[in-house]
Amino acid sequence: MHFTYRFKRSYLALVFFLFACSVTPPTQKNHVLTSAHGPDNCAVGCPTGGGTQTLIREVYTLNNNSSTKFANWVAYKITKTSQASNRTRNWKQDPDLPASDTLAPAAYQNANKVLAVDRGHQAPLASLGGTAGWQALNYLSNITPQKAALNQGAWSRLEDQERALANRSDVSAVYSVTGPLFEKTGVALPARPGVIIPEAYWKVIFIGTSPDKGKYAAFLLKQSTPKNASFCDYQVTVNTIEQQTDPKLTLWSALPKNIAEMVKNHKGTLAQEMGCP
Repeated sequence: MHFTYRFKRSYLALVFFLFACSVTPPTQKNHVLTSAHGPDNCAVGCPTGGGTQTLIREVYTLNNNSSTKFANWVAYKITKTSQASNRTRNWKQDPDLPASDTLAPAAYQNANKVLAVDRGHQAPLASLGGTAGWQALNYLSNITPQKAALNQGAWSRLEDQERALANRSDVSAVYSVTGPLFEKTGVALPARPGVIIPEAYWKVIFIGTSPDKGKYAAFLLKQSTPKNASFCDYQVTVNTIEQQTDPKLTLWSALPKNIAEMVKNHKGTLAQEMGCP
């Protein structure tokens, strides 16, 4: 009787052990946190509708696209203390993404020579180089192949104006979200024939506590934008950007629907404070 009890107890323990070992834990997905739980990079909600690989860092919040190998969007906040000049550009593969879902430095071999593209930061180095963990700005998940004329021309001047806004005495922070647009067929990186370079870039900016209370502006610039072009000539509505994103994104996702419809269908007034007529 004593032996039978011990046998049953051992058998039950073995069954429990085998069951526990056979249970596969649920797949973990990255989710965007609210400002109460993480860095306040989005303020009125990070974009929704992208992929499941969302990286939340002090310096930016990024949603990666495992198919394109670039970010669907990158959201960041510029302040007076977040800025720093002359930070080094030490390119690295993102250590927090599967190697198959992002690029390594070798992917850009001959890209500048053949395609005249730079490694363009989505979250800007000069604007966020003073932030803790700024080295993540040089992870290639935050980089896209951007035509040199655009990267060093209108896009650079747009980023200059973001910093100018942040340095105003009446502005505590500038909230921006930016991302690429693609054509279904396009030019590929020479070293990675399956990786298509973006066809255009968009950026949405606001100051204040919310777009409906502060001021906002949205811009959409193609890779073919001339170096001497003014970013002011490429102002659009937020709705125009959302319609062209693939996967479809919803920007400022925490805004009430009625407010979102109002602001997204009209050009904001912030561009006038960024030197635009």
